[in-house]
Amino acid sequence: MKILGIDIGSRAVKLALFEGDTLKKSDIISTMQFYRDYSTTVDGSIRLDLKAIGYHHADKIVSTGYGRNNLQVENALIINELKAHVYGALYQTELKNFTLLDIGGQDFKVVKVENGIITDMLLNDKCAASSGRYLENMAALLEISMEELKGHFENPVALNTTCAVFGESELIGQIALGHKIPELSAGINYSLYKRIKPHILKLKSKNIVLTGGVAQNNAIIHYLKEDFHEVVVPELPQLNGAIGCGYLGVLKERKRSNA
Repeated sequence: MKILGIDIGSRAVKLALFEGDTLKKSDIISTMQFYRDYSTTVDGSIRLDLKAIGYHHADKIVSTGYGRNNLQVENALIINELKAHVYGALYQTELKNFTLLDIGGQDFKVVKVENGIITDMLLNDKCAASSGRYLENMAALLEISMEELKGHFENPVALNTTCAVFGESELIGQIALGHKIPELSAGINYSLYKRIKPHILKLKSKNIVLTGGVAQNNAIIHYLKEDFHEVVVPELPQLNGAIGCGYLGVLKERKRSNA
């Protein structure tokens, strides 16, 4: 049986197709393109053109993600975001005990997992200053790429404002003082990390599993390694939610078949 996992994010839609226990195919599509080219909304549900996307052979769909309570994928099993991300981490890392840190485009999630079960969680979806969008905006202000931004972690300029909007003004002030791109970039990365760090410490485990688009940020990984025993970045961190959907669908189908 082929099971398709879909994670509808604020910036991108992730798809992961399983055949049995094996991840056979995956894609990342911008959310705008997904809605514009591959779906229509009928009575509050998303009707997908799976053939156009290239996933029309799927036998079952499991979906999660940003806005899932308002727009549900037609004929799909809808699951909680936290469950999707945890099952994605279980599949990708094979760990059973860890703290999951997922930093997305508009929020972050910290979830403690013990023996494969969620035991505690902390969420932040109220402030852009603790998300990937903050990094994108600040990189644009410096007129550098995200690729360049994510490589700088040494000698960070102090950026103390906790608001993304006021943070831009603070950064401009630091530019005016003559600070260079490497230390300004490090300051941006570290300011994001220090906002998230207290939440991770509350749910600290031996292993930190880092997922989401910001998992590709080398500076954030560097700061985590200074504070935690082991930092695990799965092979496909941005696809973790979609993988979790697909994997959970596989487990449910296996349980149904064995019943």
